[in-house]
Amino acid sequence: MMSFAGAIEPFRIANRMSGKTLYRWRLAGEGGEWATCSNGARIALDMDLDALGRDETVLVCGGIDVQQATTRRLVGWLRREARKGGTIAGLCTAAHALARAGLLDGRRATIHWENQDSFAEDFPEIELTRSVFVIDGNRMTTAGGTASIDLALTMIAAAHGEDLANAVADQLIYSSIRTDQDTQRLSIPTRIGVRHPKLSQVIQVMEKNLEDPISPATLASDAGMSTRQLERLFRRYLNRSPKRYYMELRLAKARNLLMQTDMSVINVALACGFASPSHFSKCYRAHYRTTPYRERGSRGGRAET
Repeated sequence: MMSFAGAIEPFRIANRMSGKTLYRWRLAGEGGEWATCSNGARIALDMDLDALGRDETVLVCGGIDVQQATTRRLVGWLRREARKGGTIAGLCTAAHALARAGLLDGRRATIHWENQDSFAEDFPEIELTRSVFVIDGNRMTTAGGTASIDLALTMIAAAHGEDLANAVADQLIYSSIRTDQDTQRLSIPTRIGVRHPKLSQVIQVMEKNLEDPISPATLASDAGMSTRQLERLFRRYLNRSPKRYYMELRLAKARNLLMQTDMSVINVALACGFASPSHFSKCYRAHYRTTPYRERGSRGGRAET
């Protein structure tokens, strides 16, 4: 709902602030009656997935379980609309629907950080970024949440000038309009609650090397310290060893892949730096109190043999 409201409200306010009907919109969806948000709220639709005019922009909004929501009919509709040459945007997880329809092939795109791992595995031909939003020609994607506001304000500024976009932002109590150069996640110091440059440096390297883990000795050397100093740094600020912290990062990625993709458990293990499925399963059980297979089954995932 945040992405949905964030996309529509700036356009409504732009109409109000300009005193003109600069924007009109219709709500479309399968069945043409209701759409249910992830929080359970129901939105009345104006139309089914009918044909649109060539000059209309399509904003597709996605929530949780986007894979199941990306139906064959939706994919076909998106492809037909794309052939008209218009602008199509995927808000939050809806980038997955656009990708499934082949509308992002060879382009830059973004998606909510929680879905980044699965998206990268499913669509390697797409240049995935961690930007708040991406505009690549007539394709646009946002990371979700308030990123829809940033995209809408950028669109308003491009069409009607920055003064109007700033006036809309003021009405929204939105003090800083982000650009496509801004990244979606909080900085590492903010996330871990610690401002230590070398600790942040090491964690950043860990996050970029989950498939091929780097040894603590190499991490320490590259950061200009001894292995013992690195150990003390992690113990002092994060109450765990570097090895344990690295393991938790890899297991978190594995859980995302299990929940959001149809990758086999073996391939998930390999994608997260585990040499054998048995070692992966043992580590996963120790951390999450369940096996990867049961985790997949509890979320209604595809059965594996």
